[in-house]
Amino acid sequence: MAVTLGTGEFRYEVVEDWAKLPDGWTLRDAAAIAVDSKDQVYVFNRSEHPMMVFDRDGNFLRSWGEGVFRNAHGIHIGPDQTLYCTDDGDHTVRKCTLEGKVLLEIGIPGKPSPYMSGEPFHRCTHTALSPRGDIYIADGYGNARVHKYSPDGKLLLSWGEPGTDPGQFNIPHNICCDPEGWVYVADRENHRIQVFNGDGRYETQWHNLHRPCGLYMEPRRHPLCYVGEIGPTLPVNREVPNLGPRVSILTHEGKLLARLGDVRAGLRTDQFIAPHGMAVDSHGDIYVGEVSFTAWPQIYPGTSPPADVRALRKLVRMR
Repeated sequence: MAVTLGTGEFRYEVVEDWAKLPDGWTLRDAAAIAVDSKDQVYVFNRSEHPMMVFDRDGNFLRSWGEGVFRNAHGIHIGPDQTLYCTDDGDHTVRKCTLEGKVLLEIGIPGKPSPYMSGEPFHRCTHTALSPRGDIYIADGYGNARVHKYSPDGKLLLSWGEPGTDPGQFNIPHNICCDPEGWVYVADRENHRIQVFNGDGRYETQWHNLHRPCGLYMEPRRHPLCYVGEIGPTLPVNREVPNLGPRVSILTHEGKLLARLGDVRAGLRTDQFIAPHGMAVDSHGDIYVGEVSFTAWPQIYPGTSPPADVRALRKLVRMR
């Protein structure tokens, strides 16, 4: 029996075993996902094959990135169909063709900036593009910063510092832009999304979230925003329901439209473990990548994740 998530116009049927892998291959921690203009799905993951490409039916097409990426974390696809791949283990962002040719590299591979120095990069997390093609890079794990680069990779400006006030960050984990140039930053450990203009001026923030982690915004006027939220991991609140993990759908102004997922983490089809990256195709279907292997010890201390713990699912929008 098919499992359905959501209500009203935001109802989705879960496709559990969507990705058809070659024999002997595994998907370990699907950190980020992008969908191209042909609805081909790019899964940036932490297996021996960092970029796996599928058609919208889940048929495997190709892989690339072997020996290039150290730790997959973020991916964004531009309007020219190039991919911006953020490697937090290598402290770099690489602009690549859909076949994996590196066109631009920002950052020095294997050489992080000093911790919390504000200089790029110390475990950068994700990228976004402005309507003009400028590159925004969230520098989230060893900095509390957003950097803005020109399309050819020149640093234009940076903003942010550690803290909880407007314009400050506690792990800027993900970032996206809308067609009007507003910049949305998933400020994960401050439990909010902050909104800035294109030059880093603080505008507003959304608070109705728990550890926003994945972030995807439609490339259209007044877009919907899809947010993957990570659930609680502290002993004091690990069992508290209705905090995530889940996928939430909001308007571009932060109004909640739907929440997908059970009230607790788990392995059931209606539950999530750690939704970390997502994308939406031209049919409105959602692809959710989870870092379940990494998150498991935090959610279930003292246990090991199952060998086949899921990393990727497709949610088909019902009409």
